[in-house]
Amino acid sequence: MLNSEKSNKKLNINYKIRAQGDRCINVDFGEAIDPEIGRMCLSAAAMLRRAQLPGVFEIVPSYISVALHYAPTFQPTAGYSAFETLAMMVENLLSAGLTELTQESRTIQIPICYGGVHGPDLLDIAERIKLSPEEVIEHHTKSIAMVYMLGFAPGCPYVALLDPVFAIPRRDMPLTSVPAGSVVVANRQNLIYPSALPCGWHILGATPLKMFDLDRTPPALLAPGDYLEFTSICMEEYEHIKNSEAVLGVNP
Repeated sequence: MLNSEKSNKKLNINYKIRAQGDRCINVDFGEAIDPEIGRMCLSAAAMLRRAQLPGVFEIVPSYISVALHYAPTFQPTAGYSAFETLAMMVENLLSAGLTELTQESRTIQIPICYGGVHGPDLLDIAERIKLSPEEVIEHHTKSIAMVYMLGFAPGCPYVALLDPVFAIPRRDMPLTSVPAGSVVVANRQNLIYPSALPCGWHILGATPLKMFDLDRTPPALLAPGDYLEFTSICMEEYEHIKNSEAVLGVNP
């Protein structure tokens, strides 16, 4: 399922510009994971990309900030450092204000097979938060959460904020590897693993959808600003979708 919408709502912004090493500028919009701050970061990243700032080759939004990576060949204004020159450019752009959701937002359904071999931590999570496994699944499927950023691995979405019942710490002992498609939770956040990787979070289930596929355009299924609806499926549905030749997921 895909819904798109645009908004022209003006955002009231507070920010801090700082150097992140000698080839990166960070624009901080807050200190905690918050939907408004997340949308602010996405709007700022979109505006800064449109500006095509000289020397800047990559702009990366995150939970609370936007990073601008610039080339070592960038020539600053006479009498100023590269950081100072770009910081002034960014300041001038941000002083005009931001418009919320300058790009289309999507709502995408993510089918998940909870528990069992795909979600070995479901029972432990249920015991930890004093709910039944069915109630844990219900709370997760009721969470309509936003993709704030992609990171850790190509196509890996960082999703928040989940229902408060998922305010659980990371596991005491990280796992050396979890399968691709694993849906993991901790601290009201959610990751969906694009490939087999180490993990320090709790495995709630798995989706048959591929988060990253080089044969697809774009390769990443999800993008910052997407909203996710989690739906519960059985093992048979999981295998059917995984083995299906139909196009999986959503392309804009």
